[in-house]
This record gives sequence, C-alpha cells and structure tokens, in this order.
Amino acid sequence: MSRPSEASLASSAPLLPALRLVRSPRAAAERGRRWRRALRSGVIGGISLCVWAGLWQLACVQEWDFFFRFENVPAPTEVVSAAATLFENPKLLPHVLSSLQRIFIGFSVAAALAISVGLLIGRFRVAAQALLPPLEVLRPIPAVAWIPLAILLFVSAEQSMVFITFIGAFFPILLSTIHGVQGIDPRLVNASLTLGAGPVDVFREVILPGALPSIVTGLSIGMGTSWFSLVTAEMISGQYGIGYYTWESYTLQNYPSIVLGMISIGVLGMGSSFAIKWIGRRAMPWFRPEGSAA
Repeated sequence: MSRPSEASLASSAPLLPALRLVRSPRAAAERGRRWRRALRSGVIGGISLCVWAGLWQLACVQEWDFFFRFENVPAPTEVVSAAATLFENPKLLPHVLSSLQRIFIGFSVAAALAISVGLLIGRFRVAAQALLPPLEVLRPIPAVAWIPLAILLFVSAEQSMVFITFIGAFFPILLSTIHGVQGIDPRLVNASLTLGAGPVDVFREVILPGALPSIVTGLSIGMGTSWFSLVTAEMISGQYGIGYYTWESYTLQNYPSIVLGMISIGVLGMGSSFAIKWIGRRAMPWFRPEGSAA
C-alpha cells in the first residue's frame, strides 16, 4: 500500500482547522440548546412547585373542608419550621441513612438477579417455559403481603426489610428486561450471525444494547416500588428508617414531622430515580427517545 506523499498531506492540512471550525460552532450550538432546555424545564418545575405550595398553604390557613379536610393538616410554614428544628438536632439523619442502606442492598441484588433472569427468559424458550410459570404466580402478590412471611423467614427485622425491598424492585425490572429482549428485531440477530458473530458476540453487541433502554426503564420503576415497599415494611416492623420515623411521628401526633417524612421519602425516591436515568443516558449515547428534542 503506497504511503501518501508530502504534497497530498500538505494539501489536506488546511482542511483540518476548517473542519474543526465547522464542528465547533455546531457543538456549541447543541450545548446551548441543551442548557436552554434544562433551564426552561427547571423554571417551569420551580413555578409549579411554588403554585402547589401556595395552594397548600392557603388550604391550611383557611381550613378548607370540602372532600378533603385541612383542619389538622400542617401548613408548609410549619413543615419548614420542623425541618429547621431537625437541622439543629439531626434526628432524621440516622433514619435516612438506614433506609438508604436497605435500598442499596435490596435494589442491587434485585437488579442483578432480575436482569440476569430476564435476559435468559427473553432469549431462550426453555428458560421461559421453566421459570415464567412460578414467577407469574408470585408476581401479583404485593410486597406488603410478604411481610409476615419475611419475618418468619429471616432471623432479624433488618434482613426481612431488605427482602421486602428486593421483592418490590425485582418484578418491574424482570418484566422490563424480558420485554426489551423480546422486542429486538430478529433480523438484527440473524444479520450478526450471518456476518460471523458468535453467541457471545450476539449477546454483547445486539441483545444487551437492544434491551438496555427497557432495562433502564425497569430500573427506574423498580426504584420507586422498592421505596414504597421499604417504607411499608419499616412502618410495620422497623425501628429505624424513614418509614418508621413517619409512623412514629403519627403516633406522637407530631403532624409537621409526618409531612416532613413524606417529603423526605419523595425527595429520596426522585433523586435515586434521577440517578438511574442519568447513568442510563451515559450508558446509552446512541439512544434518543421520541420527543426528546422538543
């Protein structure tokens, strides 16, 4: 193969800065559009939260009583005051850390197991025939119904709460993984086999990337259901955790702390789901959902 001459290299050299100049304004314009979309989304979300907080404050101050009774509901100002008191005496922090630890363990185990089993069921018919019937029997059972059995199965309440968290996250991730694998166009698999790819290459280059958007969606949904399951378990059998803190506040008739616990659950759930979506976007640079450019 002949090497390029010095004259051809010299003739192509001036094109490189020109290409960089063309690419740079385009990339800068795209970054600018992303920042404007993020800023617009943040402004609209902030205005929406302020409107809802204002309606909440008005309903509590005027003690609205139609369908909902706001007579005993704490106003946002009372919740903020309770939060300021907690910052001075951080009673809520140990509960939050306990819940985060349980979520991390239960959700991690559920994600690893559900993705592995889902890939097997979606890819191999024998695995689907063997594993789907018992899983479909267990799937409709709500996580709350597992709490008495979990108390009997495990020697400590901590293990039982982690198991309930696992149950809450497992099935949404499993079903999303199965649907993601089954939704892959068979022509892509056949084309890769025709081009000489082996089973491992097909799995790594076709099956896993094709199912990854559905897997990320399942992880996001599973994170929300795992928080729901954990909080319920902590209310029933826990001694620490954000769910226990919320229920304890109710038994002590500390109403602002009830709302503060609920808001903490919402913020933690939203933050963990956002982290999953952020990691998913970084892992799938090729994937752009419909309407994302709007």
